[in-house]
Amino acid sequence: MAVKEEKIIHKKITKRSEDYSQWYLDVIDAAELAEYGPVKGCMVIRPYGYAIWERIQSILDQRFKETGVQNAYFPLFIPERLLEREKDHVKGFAPEVAVVTHAGGKKLAEPLVIRPTSETVMYEVFARWIHSYRDLPLLINQWVNVVRWEMRPRLFLRTVEFLWQEGHTVHATETEADERARLMLRIYKDFAEDIMAIPVVDGVKPDLEKFAGAQNTYTVEAMMQDGKSLQFATSHNLGQNFSKVFNIKFFDKDTKEYYAWQTSWGLSTRTIGGLIMTHGDDNGLVLPPKIAPIEVVLTTIETGQRDASLKQKAEEISGILKTKNIRSQVDSRDLRPGEKFYEWEKKGVPLRIEVGTKEMKEDVFTVARRDTGEKIKIPFNQLANEIEKTLESIQNNLFEKALAMRKSRTKIVDKWDDFVKAIDEGNFVLAHWCENEKVAEEIKAETGATIRCLPFESLEEKGRCIKSNKPSKRRYLFARAY
Repeated sequence: MAVKEEKIIHKKITKRSEDYSQWYLDVIDAAELAEYGPVKGCMVIRPYGYAIWERIQSILDQRFKETGVQNAYFPLFIPERLLEREKDHVKGFAPEVAVVTHAGGKKLAEPLVIRPTSETVMYEVFARWIHSYRDLPLLINQWVNVVRWEMRPRLFLRTVEFLWQEGHTVHATETEADERARLMLRIYKDFAEDIMAIPVVDGVKPDLEKFAGAQNTYTVEAMMQDGKSLQFATSHNLGQNFSKVFNIKFFDKDTKEYYAWQTSWGLSTRTIGGLIMTHGDDNGLVLPPKIAPIEVVLTTIETGQRDASLKQKAEEISGILKTKNIRSQVDSRDLRPGEKFYEWEKKGVPLRIEVGTKEMKEDVFTVARRDTGEKIKIPFNQLANEIEKTLESIQNNLFEKALAMRKSRTKIVDKWDDFVKAIDEGNFVLAHWCENEKVAEEIKAETGATIRCLPFESLEEKGRCIKSNKPSKRRYLFARAY
């Protein structure tokens, strides 16, 4: 049977230089990652997009458990009275809350909030679980969906319903709680940089940007290709704010009763949006090997009659790669080679191995890199080792490329005009701030930039606030953000 001549209809991907926002949506569509559902702002995550989320889940879940965290599940519905018990918390989430008022054909005696986050429902239960210092620390995580009624939804970045993990821990001392909050942030940072090849800045949020009800919010911020910041993940030291509201107490070794200290921390499907905008190019998605569902695709090249030996060889190579734990897939579909090449290119698969009559005859195979477009020839008996090395090279190259971009687009400024210009040009800006919330609001109103964090590596340095000219002790990180 001859190879089919018909072509797959490929959806056009807008160039980043023409319309970055449309490019982002085009890549999601072309790579078949997600689409909008029938309810406005709700997302259907397609199998390939969900496979990326499963990679995120499996890697992070293992890392959490290595620190003693256990998984559990808590209800989707939260009695409204529970959410309202913590004043700052309910105020922070009020605009985004979805409420169920009717069920079973009747009006409910008490409205039920669809969880925007689970602090309140979990802490009501924690109060029943914890009695003694022997019950601590309590280290709980759950992988769930949450609902926040976004007015301007955008696939992966901001949707009405999204997937995430939320960790919640309870401790006997403030020191232990803070150490846990910082530990989880380090896990997020390492995951972002080592697995997703996304360089991040870690630091603490100023009070006006911290999580509602938290004592301190720690964050990791990533730069996207348009210069905007994406909050990759956050970890919160909740202090005793929630334990005092929900009566989470324990008897310590001295037989006295104390309020517990708590943390919460989370990462969501918005990280997939960050992955797209950090590494993608005008041809589609580009995936770092460690997060890619498929690291290597083997495509058969048939120019005449169907040749079963090509598929057999591709499957043989795939089997060898799998012995080295390299995720591979054979594409032997009855399509023209170029059609198959482009489909895997837009899906961002790190490496493609071409298996054709010429390769079979010479026992040397063409391997194409997605990150650079480079093609190399590798003999069959060297394939496994060379593929392993090349995947490592791709992973490192993507990280170094993203890091170089961030470094080149991080500006240190001391004058307001320079600040405005740097923000307009799409940069991270390190500038002094007097820590006055009203001044921060003025900066945001005039430039669109917010204070992303006070970087941990920010050294004490006397200066003048970029806007008010009042004394300042450190430089904060400013940027426009998603």
